[in-house]
Amino acid sequence: MSGIDSLPPLREVIAQHGLSARKSLGQNFLLDLNLTARIARIAGDLSQTDVLEVGPGPGGLTRGLLAEGARRVLAVEKDSRCLPALAEIAAAYPDRLEVIEADALQLDAAADLRAPYAICANLPYNVGTELLVRWLTPREWPPKWRSLTLMFQQEVAERIVAQPGGKAYGRLAVLAQWRCDARIALRLPPGAFSPPPKVSSAVVHLTALEAPRYPADPDVLQRVVATAFNQRRKMLRAALKGLGPDVEDHLNAAGIPPTERAEQVSIEAFCALARSLAANR
Repeated sequence: MSGIDSLPPLREVIAQHGLSARKSLGQNFLLDLNLTARIARIAGDLSQTDVLEVGPGPGGLTRGLLAEGARRVLAVEKDSRCLPALAEIAAAYPDRLEVIEADALQLDAAADLRAPYAICANLPYNVGTELLVRWLTPREWPPKWRSLTLMFQQEVAERIVAQPGGKAYGRLAVLAQWRCDARIALRLPPGAFSPPPKVSSAVVHLTALEAPRYPADPDVLQRVVATAFNQRRKMLRAALKGLGPDVEDHLNAAGIPPTERAEQVSIEAFCALARSLAANR
């Protein structure tokens, strides 16, 4: 029996089902159930909330979410080896856990969740950034989710909360902080995982704002920041020249010196640039 429920400890579950983590799937399993329950608490009161979990693996965080009172968890798992272990959790928490075998990049799970829902996940390292950008850039805002509580490599987490002027500031910081309040809620050493990754990890908590901090078209803004930070050592007039022959005029209209570099530009200024470009399409 584990410390949070009547199910076996995760080491026993992993051994019983032969669930060695696969590098090809970006898997690193959290084994401490008290820690997974702590991560679930970062997401806030879930008693009246559906939760989307991506990549549950053997179900450590799944059990934490359910033990902490989540109304219902929808878990999306690509690795079929994990399904028997997740079925045992579903049996222990009747009518509160649904498991879908699917690739989260290919699935729109929103239709199966009551909004506003929470997203809480120890994301597979190889898909985490792409999923985050998708969740941050829907055309309609506020989104159907209310908060994101996500595990990343610490370097990625630092990029999400970074401020202008530093090396970590880039596309993720702009997209996350444009529409959300973002903070690092927990840092974890490699030894918390099996197998231990080569780097530390961190849990980032993002709360959706009712409205973006500054108006901008999400598709245009995403294109602007992706292009700008892809060549961050160049002056913006050079880095953004692929956006059009008159990009320097748009930079001036947004109040951005064309000789500025991307890491010096505020989120407000990037949004002004996106608006100027969108108006000229």
